[in-house]
Amino acid sequence: MPSQAAPAVVRKKAAAVSSQAKPAKKATKPAIKTIAKPVKAKPLVLADYLQKILTTRVYDVAIESELVRANNLSRRLGHEVYIKREDTQPVFSFKLRGAYNKMAQLSAKALAKGVICASAGNHAQGVALGARRLGCKATIVMPVTTPQVKVDAVAAFGGDNVQIVLHGESYSDAALHARVLEQKKGMTFVHPFDDPDVIAGQGTVAMEILRQHSGPIDAVFVAIGGGGLISGVAAYIKAVRPEIKVIGVQTDDSDAMARSAKAGKRVTLADVGLFADGTAVKLVGEETLRLVRKYVDDFVIVNTDAVCAAIKDIYQDTRSIVEPSGAMGVAAMKQYAARHGGQGKTYIAINCGANMNFDRLRFVAERAEVGEEREALFAVTIPEERGSFRRFCEMIGPRSVTEFNYRISDERQAHVFVGLSTQRKGESTQIAKSFDAQGFATVDLTHDEVAKTHVRHMVGGRSALAEGERLFSFEFPERPGALMRFLSSMPPDWNISLFHYRNQGADYGRILVGLQVPARDAKRVPKVLDGLGYRYTDESRNPVYRLFLR
Repeated sequence: MPSQAAPAVVRKKAAAVSSQAKPAKKATKPAIKTIAKPVKAKPLVLADYLQKILTTRVYDVAIESELVRANNLSRRLGHEVYIKREDTQPVFSFKLRGAYNKMAQLSAKALAKGVICASAGNHAQGVALGARRLGCKATIVMPVTTPQVKVDAVAAFGGDNVQIVLHGESYSDAALHARVLEQKKGMTFVHPFDDPDVIAGQGTVAMEILRQHSGPIDAVFVAIGGGGLISGVAAYIKAVRPEIKVIGVQTDDSDAMARSAKAGKRVTLADVGLFADGTAVKLVGEETLRLVRKYVDDFVIVNTDAVCAAIKDIYQDTRSIVEPSGAMGVAAMKQYAARHGGQGKTYIAINCGANMNFDRLRFVAERAEVGEEREALFAVTIPEERGSFRRFCEMIGPRSVTEFNYRISDERQAHVFVGLSTQRKGESTQIAKSFDAQGFATVDLTHDEVAKTHVRHMVGGRSALAEGERLFSFEFPERPGALMRFLSSMPPDWNISLFHYRNQGADYGRILVGLQVPARDAKRVPKVLDGLGYRYTDESRNPVYRLFLR
């Protein structure tokens, strides 16, 4: 019979016996001890991540969230727009997927020692829920800037299993402190993004998207903080449907990943914006940067106003309010669609979280119109003479006035801060030109941050020219023409010395008006104002008015 090679195990045993039978040669030189260097693990390839994603444990705690068509956005953009509703998860964010998958892979011994993490809130809630489900202790370090709603939610999800530590101004600050505690207590650190098991858990979002929508998909838009979600999404999509573009989204004040990808190495930001706190990361992960550079097709950078507008868009389509980071995908989709044009594409945005502080809604509502450029803001100079105020309002025409601030301050000129509704982007420039052409010097403030954030609330103050002024507040039905009706009803020789109006989105509007009435007409005031048919109050003795305006 032809000879066959012995199995490897047999060959090793034979060699061992043979070496024992022979006398050992006398060493002529002393043996040199060598210390083996640790072998660096090879980077995981797409096939590795695909297998990890397909075998995750996320559905012990997570649900398969809906992929819903955004009818209003689809109609407006001329594309098929879908929203992946990760805001409907038990912790109102995708983060529990990666957190739980990492914790579920730990040994019983590691779980007994407990876990620790750093998070701006959403990852922390996932770890808290996982700790309670797995019966282990968790220490969670959160920045002091974390919205209270997220701190409270972590405590509620974790119960007695969780200890919360507030430290630092951002995620990066909290993470450094968590690493110190990890070494002291021997716990396992559950990274919010830079860990293959966490990345694989987040990748199940893409697995669901491709299962839920079998038709053509042109692009998927994913918000980026440290990069865990987009790394998992990109890895799965490029392994299964590589023709689909994966677009990363960052805010203009927290764009560490976009900068790092461009530089080819991790770039640390000196500071980050805190409006979209869920993606406020100074330094991205090593593994996430590697995956993003290989598999992400493009980046879109959005600003605060665009995010606020997207929050409103999502509400109009879903009747749900998402947090700023959760709306970044939709904000980027709108910019991307405007930049690339065309029609009939299929775009999907991932709503990654809904842990919104209720107190932020006022700011969001105010900035949403500006972000969509459905409101334009102007500083207009008009002659300080009778009739000019009304002439300016007539020039506005049927356009809705969203804000009107004025305080008499100069004998020759009046400076008015005015907001107007617009129908399309770029319209503010045309409006400013038309005002200028009619003799009203105009400055377009639509993109002026100081004007939007501060000056609009500060127009006013005391004025020596406001002698004899009487102050009235009015409520009137919020309908087109109501403001002009008010102005038309004023006797022509009554001077308006103060005017403030802001559309609050309610069924009624509120106006604060200062009137300088000639002495001979003092007794006519109640009759004239009653004739308007609007509810009004004489505020002339209001202490706030006397302190700051009179």
